[in-house]
Amino acid sequence: MIGSLSIMIIHLIQSAGYGGVFLLMTLESALLPIPSEVTMPFAGYLAQTGALSLPIVVLVGALGNLTGSLIAYAVGYFLEERVILSFIKRYGKFILLSSDEYLRAVSWYKKYGSSITFFSRLLPAVRTFISLPAGLAEMNVWKFSIYTFLGSVLWSFVLAYIGYYLGAHWDAIAPVYNKFQLFVIVAVVLLVLYYLYHKIQIRKKK
Repeated sequence: MIGSLSIMIIHLIQSAGYGGVFLLMTLESALLPIPSEVTMPFAGYLAQTGALSLPIVVLVGALGNLTGSLIAYAVGYFLEERVILSFIKRYGKFILLSSDEYLRAVSWYKKYGSSITFFSRLLPAVRTFISLPAGLAEMNVWKFSIYTFLGSVLWSFVLAYIGYYLGAHWDAIAPVYNKFQLFVIVAVVLLVLYYLYHKIQIRKKK
């Protein structure tokens, strides 16, 4: 798992501490291929050693996610969709974003509404790109920020805690993360179904 990008992430966090965590999580949510699955577990491991504080690591990671998401939101808000799609088709391979992934995020947003900005923070692939369609739809920026921050806190906590729990073996996260990811997907699907059921019941009463 420790490739050249992961080594760069480790060096940056070791040298810059919380600032490095914030920068990396901001870049990830601003559509750059920086894996939070490396950033947060390693920061969690450093918290276990006493070099960092776990609560502050989680907070900084969530704030970084929020900042990057607001950047992506602004891109969606100020640019037309055809311009975004044209950019993705031309340069998406450099940021590991395909037109299909972007359109999937748009579809999720149209289907589930603004609440998906919270749930998507726990989903692979969609979590990074959901800010674009939220901006295109001109979702209320305060609501977007609250949902994004709450989802990011949960995501940052889980990844950082896994690193904290595994300690020096934080880079063996894959099996633990895969099990957690499956659990999250099931949980999110159930929450979305409950949300839709609740909405339907409200409409029937009107």
